[in-house]
Amino acid sequence: MRPFRRLAIALLLGLVPALAAAQAAPPPRELTVLAAASLKGPLDGFAADFEKATGIKARLAFAGSSALARQIESGVPAGLFISADLDWMDFAQKTGRLVPGTRVNLLANDLVLVAPRDSKVQLKIAPGFPIATALGDGRIALAQPDSVPAGKYAKAAFTKLGVRTGIAQRVAGAESVRAALAFVARGEAPLGVVYRTDAYAEPSVRIVDVFPSDSHPPIVYPAAVIQGAQEEPARRFLAWLRDPATRLAWGMAGFRPAP
Repeated sequence: MRPFRRLAIALLLGLVPALAAAQAAPPPRELTVLAAASLKGPLDGFAADFEKATGIKARLAFAGSSALARQIESGVPAGLFISADLDWMDFAQKTGRLVPGTRVNLLANDLVLVAPRDSKVQLKIAPGFPIATALGDGRIALAQPDSVPAGKYAKAAFTKLGVRTGIAQRVAGAESVRAALAFVARGEAPLGVVYRTDAYAEPSVRIVDVFPSDSHPPIVYPAAVIQGAQEEPARRFLAWLRDPATRLAWGMAGFRPAP
């Protein structure tokens, strides 16, 4: 046998075990999901159900969409991104780390004005409504309006309604919408702006009124798979979140179908 042929056969035989091992390697049984803070609650339950059904554990990392998108930019290992803002999903997509063709609009939400449960404040949201007067000596709790989606929507709504100037210096900024909700729930702020779903999840607050849908950009939650070792379980979990039975549960939590 010629030397080069013996070498080729030896190399081939050496590759066989490696190929077999690669083919036999089980798919990842864990998944990291980067999710907007306002999804906590329903998403916790869906992740637990998904693990029971598939054996795949979805580890949920909740934060503001801006912070999560920047984590994706920095290369954090994760499988799925669910944003509360189209712009931050666009930002993540421009990093080149999202799997092409996997981006979908998953959910929609509403913006509401909330107060502590025992508050007597009554307001009807309309152009020029007296929100500054209703605050008294207090501040209004918002997610950071320059970066976090819920805060950006609130800023847009106050601007459109012509009341932003009167409250611009009276904002209690929070790192996420759930943190803003906590300010109101603990009575540290007399009013706050959160999503309808956040108000549903917190018994210590009540909805004062709902912001008109034309006062701010549409609140849409896009989702996309992130490139890397977790792509396969991420695709499965995203399909789970879009299943008709899961959609019904999303609705019970206050979310609406995405436009």
